[in-house]
Amino acid sequence: MRTAYTADQIRGAEHELMARLPEGTLMQRAATGLAAVCADLLGRVYGKRVVLLVGSGDNGGDALYAGERLARRGAWVGAVLAGSKTHEAGLAALMRAGGRVVERDALERADLIVDGLVGIGASGALREPYRALVEEANAARGPIVAVDVPSGVDAGSGRVEGPAVRARVTVTMGAYKTGLLVDPGAEHAGTVELVDIGLGAHLPDPDVAALTGADVDVLLPRPGNESDKYRRGVLGVAAGSDTFTGAAVLAVGGALRAGAGMVRYAGPGAPVAQVRAHWPEAVVTELERPSIDDVGRVQAWVLGPGLGTGDWAHEVAAQVLASSVPVLIDADALTLVARDRGLLRRPAPVLITPHAGELARLIRADRDDIEAARLEHARRAAAELGVTVLLKGSTTVVAEESRPVRVNVTGTSWLATGGTGDVLAGVAGALLAQGLSCYDAASCGAFLHGLAGRRAAEGAPLTAADVATAVPAAIRAVTGGGRLS
Repeated sequence: MRTAYTADQIRGAEHELMARLPEGTLMQRAATGLAAVCADLLGRVYGKRVVLLVGSGDNGGDALYAGERLARRGAWVGAVLAGSKTHEAGLAALMRAGGRVVERDALERADLIVDGLVGIGASGALREPYRALVEEANAARGPIVAVDVPSGVDAGSGRVEGPAVRARVTVTMGAYKTGLLVDPGAEHAGTVELVDIGLGAHLPDPDVAALTGADVDVLLPRPGNESDKYRRGVLGVAAGSDTFTGAAVLAVGGALRAGAGMVRYAGPGAPVAQVRAHWPEAVVTELERPSIDDVGRVQAWVLGPGLGTGDWAHEVAAQVLASSVPVLIDADALTLVARDRGLLRRPAPVLITPHAGELARLIRADRDDIEAARLEHARRAAAELGVTVLLKGSTTVVAEESRPVRVNVTGTSWLATGGTGDVLAGVAGALLAQGLSCYDAASCGAFLHGLAGRRAAEGAPLTAADVATAVPAAIRAVTGGGRLS
């Protein structure tokens, strides 16, 4: 599992470790790792032009000492001193190795730019001269390597207020920072390389975690010799309407592809016909009135994709939520709950799967504010509503009160197309029915859905049906039967 920490957590661990080591040890470890990544990116170091953007803090010191190492390997290294002060020992080391102090116009000719302007303690918009330097660096031809976190990105949240470095690679020291895993910060970070400086034993419980394929492999349920379709998980799906028939087809398909032992679909006539045509495996109940009494026993429900938001849909939602099994609430059902929060007053677990606009309605917030601070608002919603939250978007996050937020790292921008959320609801719902908690079902469902999206797209447009078809291959990949990419 990849774990990430806030700036305060990192600083606390660093202080504990520094008290046990000779002065400067951590900076030298960081500089060695940084220089190695820079050398790999340059390919041939000798004769290459490297420009360091040096701020007042320890990031500037890391950059200077890394520049010293590159200069000793034959690189032309120049430092733009932008801070009110400079790490004197680092600058002296760079100068002894043949480096020099340069003006900002050196950026235009740089083969590599090292961003050591601000570190993990910075927040808010960059001030001058950092702001202008960042804009010039982003416009230069050379790739940027950010030290610890790209300047302009809030290390604790991923917020970006104004110009921020767009790094090819971010070399982060000791542990991942929360803001490197969550957009918009993650988008600015590029590839993140972790340099081990010895913090591990001194770190507290993480702020954020990202599952790996191995983690999902451990969590996924497997059928045993005694399994039958009932023991493998029976999922109820209340979705679709005469207007939106496809949502029901996609949600049921996602659930079947994700291994539900049985899917019981309940809906009106038009989507019933479509589900029967596409998925003869599903057990279908046509609802002539808004009652789920005849659907049969289920172990979890998916509620909402394409359901509509009128009185009929509200009554179906009320009956599903009155049940004693876990319920995943998606799409139209989120609109119903936003209007009537009393629907959430139930003893059984609830997983909601909103995008930013739906979450905005649920917690009376601004959509743009949610996009800018996804962790903060997902946590707020989990606490305020008493549910598990899977917030969809450029970074999918899963929040549950008193647990580290989980960030999904497998998605692709090609998933931004109609119907893929319906497939995700079916996948996560199937995992709920198979016995996973809301927290694990949401996290594993997002991982598999993102991986299926990557496999279905392979750099080209996809449809939601393509994603559903690719789910079994994604499961095979994490359980050892295929490639994880």
